[in-house]
Amino acid sequence: MTLLSLSQIGKRFATGTQALDRLSFDIPAGQFVSLLGPSGCGKSTALRLAAGLLEPDAGTVTYPDGKPETAFVFQEATLMPWADALANARLPLDLKRVPRAEANRRAEESLARVGLKGFERAFPRELSGGMKMRVSLARALVARPKLLLLDEPFAALDEITRQALGDDLLRLWRED
Repeated sequence: MTLLSLSQIGKRFATGTQALDRLSFDIPAGQFVSLLGPSGCGKSTALRLAAGLLEPDAGTVTYPDGKPETAFVFQEATLMPWADALANARLPLDLKRVPRAEANRRAEESLARVGLKGFERAFPRELSGGMKMRVSLARALVARPKLLLLDEPFAALDEITRQALGDDLLRLWRED
């Protein structure tokens, strides 16, 4: 089953930069797929198109079985500085108006799955870079997405943290 299909995608930005030209690929359900290429080749643009955050100038983005629940983890943590880890992780459920008790339970579970049990009340300023990325990952996972898009979320981290988060991500993928 194909979850997502990009066909002959083209994207040019207002600056004149041609980010993508005739890019095509399919993502089957249940697969772990990586986009590889040098900096500036359009990987982030392709992910933003897949998530529906951008519109292509050419080609089509299709979801053969309807648009799946999608989550996006950006290169930076993009956390709300005024909210604790629990509220940051709970955000997608709050936006869907999930009852607070259930949303809190799922956010706590999601934080625990990424190794942050006991840090639910910590604010972003109190967390390390790796912990902030774990909150971002927990926020993405709390909605139980069928399509999880990650835009180099571990690139700015030290090697040990990057390896640990990569291992955690593979474990979570196998579990789900």
